[in-house]
Amino acid sequence: MTAQTTPQTNTHSDDSDDNSEAEESSWEWLYSTEQPDVVGEKGDGDRKRRKVAASSKIVGARYGDFECRVGDTVMLKAGDASTGTWVAIICDFREDSETGEMSANFMWFLTEKEIRNTERKRKDFHWNELYISPSFDVNPLASINGKANIMSLDAFLSAHPSGKISRNSPDYGKTFVCRRGCNTRSTTYTDEFVWEEIYENGEDVSALKDFVEKNTKTTRRRARAQSPPEGDGTYLPPQTPTKTGRNSATTPKSKRGPRSGGKKLEFTPLATRKLSPSQVQSSPFQIARSRLHVSAVPSSLPCREGEFSLVYSHLEAAITEGTGNCIYISGTPGTGKTATVREVISRLEEAVGSDELDDFIFVEINGMKITDPHQAYSLLWEALKGERASPAQSLDLLEREFSNPSPRRVPCVVLMDELDQLVTKNQAVMYNFFNWPTLRHSRLIVLAVANTMDLPERTLSNKISSRLGLTRITFPGYNHDQLMKIIQSRLEGVPGNIVDADAVQFASRKVAAVSGDARRALDICRRAVELAESDAPGDPMTPSKRANDNGIPDQSRRGRVTISTIKRAINEATTNPIQQHLRSLPLTSKMLMAALLLRIRRSGLAETTLGETLDELQRSTAYAARPPPGMAQILPGLAKGNQVGRRMVGRPQYIHTAALELVAAGLVNLEAHRADRSSKLRLAIADDEVKMALRDDADLKSMGLSV
Repeated sequence: MTAQTTPQTNTHSDDSDDNSEAEESSWEWLYSTEQPDVVGEKGDGDRKRRKVAASSKIVGARYGDFECRVGDTVMLKAGDASTGTWVAIICDFREDSETGEMSANFMWFLTEKEIRNTERKRKDFHWNELYISPSFDVNPLASINGKANIMSLDAFLSAHPSGKISRNSPDYGKTFVCRRGCNTRSTTYTDEFVWEEIYENGEDVSALKDFVEKNTKTTRRRARAQSPPEGDGTYLPPQTPTKTGRNSATTPKSKRGPRSGGKKLEFTPLATRKLSPSQVQSSPFQIARSRLHVSAVPSSLPCREGEFSLVYSHLEAAITEGTGNCIYISGTPGTGKTATVREVISRLEEAVGSDELDDFIFVEINGMKITDPHQAYSLLWEALKGERASPAQSLDLLEREFSNPSPRRVPCVVLMDELDQLVTKNQAVMYNFFNWPTLRHSRLIVLAVANTMDLPERTLSNKISSRLGLTRITFPGYNHDQLMKIIQSRLEGVPGNIVDADAVQFASRKVAAVSGDARRALDICRRAVELAESDAPGDPMTPSKRANDNGIPDQSRRGRVTISTIKRAINEATTNPIQQHLRSLPLTSKMLMAALLLRIRRSGLAETTLGETLDELQRSTAYAARPPPGMAQILPGLAKGNQVGRRMVGRPQYIHTAALELVAAGLVNLEAHRADRSSKLRLAIADDEVKMALRDDADLKSMGLSV
């Protein structure tokens, strides 16, 4: 077999011990067959190389005096000096048709330090033992740092009877023992083998790959959806365990004997009463309130089966294949986005525990819980390595971590909740988090959760939004049937049937007509249960009043959640002091609040400017069908006709004064308390409060400002 060489310029400056050429040396391909001379003009080296490569197979590469071929075991330069030397087998050589980069596909060896599962890690490893793994990575030829020698333990002890290698020996740092294969992500080992019997040269690479993959692949069972545990349907709330095995505290006895002639001192114990948790928590009102709390974790997530399957399938595939991915999840608040993702992660962790899936790391980054978006770097680095670092240091470490290959890397799933809070001026944070999954060696999976479907296109640059790819999942708002199913699933097993079905339907229809927010529906029903409990004649928290003489609760003396109770709960939510104040505002202030709410919805951002809000107000009122009385003094020109309203210019009268009054009332936040067009403006209260208070305002509707 004659080698044909093709030169390529290379800035390989870190020569290995096997490489003695000068820095101006370059990598050259070695082909399997002799090729005829290719005639071309001077400077046609790239075209000649492509002609040669098209008609032959690359079997090796040369850099000065150093040669490596398919099947050779080589050492590679680690990205971090603390990680030591990496060892791998060359499976094949490749050349990028566009950039001309010369690279190879490597099959990695692992050290025992690279196995994360300490419970399954073997304890009988040799000091220089490596495990052949089924992990593969493509790396440039410039990362090769010499050849390595792999042998069985018997062969090593025969060559080195002392079990050590002298520092003066040419084999020092290059000779290793291999007697097992290992999958580092599932921590699965092959049976012990003799290296010389299963591998000899490059012709055995394919058979070695099949052997390791077959014997380190765990039996994957198809993950099954878990059903709630079977039982009698009775809800059993958690109880505080009684401390046992300890003596009760007593007054120490005196070692001296009793005094003669003295009267014995007697103590009258204080009246005490011990309430059993089962008695207190057996109230149906208490059970219903705990079930309807938004923080209660149900056994399953109804009405989100399709979205659950999509998220689960994407994550399972990315973790199994060891690839990066970026998934954008959008939907209005209260549609179950975060809850569904957490449920998926919980099921995936159960699959890992039952050997149905490879191990992975999960970290949640909530934009509302960090003061600076750059802190996301520190949170991710701490989750990966367990080390704390500043945001700047973490960014540098993460860049090196994801840019360099590592056979020890475990897939990492990052949940980026409240994505709009992580937007920075130069968008560097979001760019990095969306760019890292596209890197070849990152194995990073990003789940970006936001309330707006088109947030990337509206607020992010093209270089960021393009990295989101086509993996997008939208969570629509719940309709009334789905809200009924969610509430009824929470109330299953509550004794006493204290909530009427009509009341549940009424609450579901009311919330579905406004927002479809499941959290608001649960809050309303929970408040209705509290109102019904207060209407009950007896105090359910007092056991003596809770039961009649025979110990059976008196159903006729308990309150019930009816439609009227739901109405009272909704009125409380809509007639709180904030909403009462909003309804009593002057028309100008209402217009500004409505325009600000519309602008927030249109942009998808919580913050805007006063000028953009005024432009929104002008657009919305330009086609008003019936201007309300006094409109001419507020927006001059609108009362004269629609066409004039569209040409309205200048500052609207009284609007700037209204903005400052809203700031003083604590309803909005205005930058520097100055009513300039460029001043930042945002709501200081929940947007739902504004919507509930102003949605039925007749004047706003007539002006086209329906919220």
